[in-house]
Amino acid sequence: MQLKRIVLVTLLLFTFIPISQAQNGKLIDQVVAVVGDKKILQSDIESQRMQFRARGMDSENLRCDLLKELISQKLLLIQAEIDSLEVSENQVESQLDMRLRYFIRQIGSREKLEEYYNKSIPEIRQDFRELLREQIRTQQMRRQLISDVKVSPAEVREYYENMPADSIPMINKKVQIAQLVKYPPQSSQAERAARQRLLDLRERIMEGEKFSTLAVLYSEDRGTSSKGGELGFRTSDELDPAYADAAFSLQEGEVSSVVESAYGYHLIKLIERRDDEVNTRHILIKPQINPEQKQKVQAMLDSLATEIRTGEIPYEQAVIEHSDDKEYKMNGGVLVNPNNASNEFELDELPQPDYDAVKDLKVGEISEPYETTDEKGKTLFKIIKLVSKTDRHQATIEEDFSTLSQMATRKKQQRIIQKWIKQKKKETYIHIDESFQHCEINTY
Repeated sequence: MQLKRIVLVTLLLFTFIPISQAQNGKLIDQVVAVVGDKKILQSDIESQRMQFRARGMDSENLRCDLLKELISQKLLLIQAEIDSLEVSENQVESQLDMRLRYFIRQIGSREKLEEYYNKSIPEIRQDFRELLREQIRTQQMRRQLISDVKVSPAEVREYYENMPADSIPMINKKVQIAQLVKYPPQSSQAERAARQRLLDLRERIMEGEKFSTLAVLYSEDRGTSSKGGELGFRTSDELDPAYADAAFSLQEGEVSSVVESAYGYHLIKLIERRDDEVNTRHILIKPQINPEQKQKVQAMLDSLATEIRTGEIPYEQAVIEHSDDKEYKMNGGVLVNPNNASNEFELDELPQPDYDAVKDLKVGEISEPYETTDEKGKTLFKIIKLVSKTDRHQATIEEDFSTLSQMATRKKQQRIIQKWIKQKKKETYIHIDESFQHCEINTY
């Protein structure tokens, strides 16, 4: 039940577009509940229900669950207003931009979103600005209520000991790994060749050939080449800085000169610019790594791996002295999991080359040097060390204190919010329409 509630709250906080009002079949709206001076409409319930159903989540009690959660949100909103929790226009506009971009990408284009709601983007923004402001204030109030919540080691142990045996979570196999990274140097000749290829393609475009066709044929960005190099609408924060600078300086239909970014070299064509977003096509060419350079790096790492295995140099020192990975080299190459900010990864979270390198290692062993690519598609070589490993097991205090502490903290936070809401229901006028009287909602 708690998991169901967490999912419900999460989706309600993220969702803000009332689908039911966008359909051709108009919903006959009515007030189904009043909380203090706040109204909850039938359309509020139905729009949220339709979005849950679109995600494959439905139950006979879903309407009642949604009403309960919306009542809780109204209570939080009322308190936020009493406490004068302010939301800046920048916060609202930033969140509105982010969520509109999300829904545009989900539905396919701005035009499709406008068609779906039979409204222009400015009208959609206007319709949902105040609703989003309320949601942000509600989130702020929720965070304020639990900001000081902490759990002691004794509370974590008590939480664990009181868990039913069949509720103790299974912890998947996890590893801690460290990496030593070397990039083969790019020769000036390879860089000149990449630039020249793009200059030749630019000349063909200027002579009338279609940018999109040449992107399909020659771009080395596999994610966009099949779409004629089109990236879709992006803000400057979503683009490489050099790429963004060039893209935002173009006129619609204009093609850039050669642009160097962290990914390689580009030609960029501006399709359209709207507010703080641009939609561009690009052709990416990466300088080719000389096979001899690869062989030199491979040989260097082979020798270094031998020195590490024979104890001539500790792995951590080798990382500090030789790794090209600036982010992790000073902590011995130990990686941080971006999903949870810990040093542990489930094996399936690792990229395939790293998975293959580490899966058969014993703790403390290092892999053979292997070739792979980074997140920007650049060629590199790695030596991986398996720092620690835990097999799949049922959670224990000794091995999984951090995970259990997080679970205990979340439960304590939920209890505090539930206790607060229970008290506020006693103090606040709440009326529920007879159409929802079958729901077991205790309004005191």
